[in-house]
Amino acid sequence: MVKSYAFAGASSRAIGMYALPIVQRFPNTARIVGVFDVNPHRARLLSARAGHPPVFDDFDAMLRQSRPDCVIVTTVDRYHHDYIIRALAAGCDAITEKPMTIDDARCRAILEAERRSGKKVVVTFNYRFMPCVTLAKQIIRAGAIGRVLNVDFEWMLDRRHGADYFRRWHRRMENSGGLLVHKSTHHFDLVNWWLDDEPERVFGFGSRHFYGPTRAERGERCSACVHAQTCEFFVDYASDPAMKALYFDAEQHDRYFRDRCVFSEEIDIYDTMSVSVRYAGGAQLAYSLVAYAPYEGWRVSFTGTAGRMELEEFESGPLATAKPGQIRLFDARGNLTVREAAPAQGGHGGGDPLLLERLFGGQDLPDPLGHMADSRAGAMSILIGIGANKSIASGQPVDIADLLQNQLPIRESRAK
Repeated sequence: MVKSYAFAGASSRAIGMYALPIVQRFPNTARIVGVFDVNPHRARLLSARAGHPPVFDDFDAMLRQSRPDCVIVTTVDRYHHDYIIRALAAGCDAITEKPMTIDDARCRAILEAERRSGKKVVVTFNYRFMPCVTLAKQIIRAGAIGRVLNVDFEWMLDRRHGADYFRRWHRRMENSGGLLVHKSTHHFDLVNWWLDDEPERVFGFGSRHFYGPTRAERGERCSACVHAQTCEFFVDYASDPAMKALYFDAEQHDRYFRDRCVFSEEIDIYDTMSVSVRYAGGAQLAYSLVAYAPYEGWRVSFTGTAGRMELEEFESGPLATAKPGQIRLFDARGNLTVREAAPAQGGHGGGDPLLLERLFGGQDLPDPLGHMADSRAGAMSILIGIGANKSIASGQPVDIADLLQNQLPIRESRAK
């Protein structure tokens, strides 16, 4: 059976993660029947690279005329809920990029629309599929460290990747919910999935220390900046043919500049964040994210009633040469065992190709570890970040149940 897909959003993610794999890897089980984007240049570009499916300038007209089985939502985060809800109302399933949406009201609206329509929402958490992440899940489920009581999770974005969030639309809280929603949704989802538990209470701190108007030498965008020769954050994206085609050649339609200054006054998202989470089963999470580290990577540790597990991955800097995929296990007496995950192949630590196979491969594959994420998982991951944002603003802890307002029944923790 061949399933049909339409796109809401012709972003670089839409092209690289979904459109090209559909036409190159899954032509016998998936086909693209429509492309919509508010920027007609980008919509035509995606179509040209993916076998020339029809381009639409009206999303609802696309749904009526192309009648897709499923809509793939890859727009700016603030609009995810709108296209998800309209797709569900039209009788389509929805696949959405993370985060599912950016605030609790939009989250509740998606959950209600899904319940009302009887269709389903899938959130693409590709990190779940990384071999080392999967092995960690298996180790926890097997009880090797007992019941997990504490998780420490540290994520470092370097000054290339991290800075890029402050050049793009993500730099405005109203567009992305900040990095605690846009980026950390991945990380919070991993902890929820590893623990097989759901968050109960959140407290957060967040500041903008590094980016934003922290220096006088700044401009509107790199390609027109008088400080280009002296700024260590200067980028020449216009010289990249792919970036030029997707963004610079499309500016006339929406005035979206891909190379804006990371020291702009309009930046209002945090670059330094820490969050504490208490889970329904009693475990506690201490999480931090910085967006200006000298290297990129992450480390996480789990301490349980019978031992401790540690794993880490580094993508840039001097630690990047360390052998990836190793997990350190300590029993209660401190004895060390090292486990090695299968070699990773493909993007996002090997997660992308495995996720795509389940999305578009046409087989109802068994999912004993629950790799595929539904709207509940999407909600529980973003609500930690949304709750943390509210906590930062108020200085008070936030209960996840208050954000849900009875839209999801409380699930008894499986981690007790």
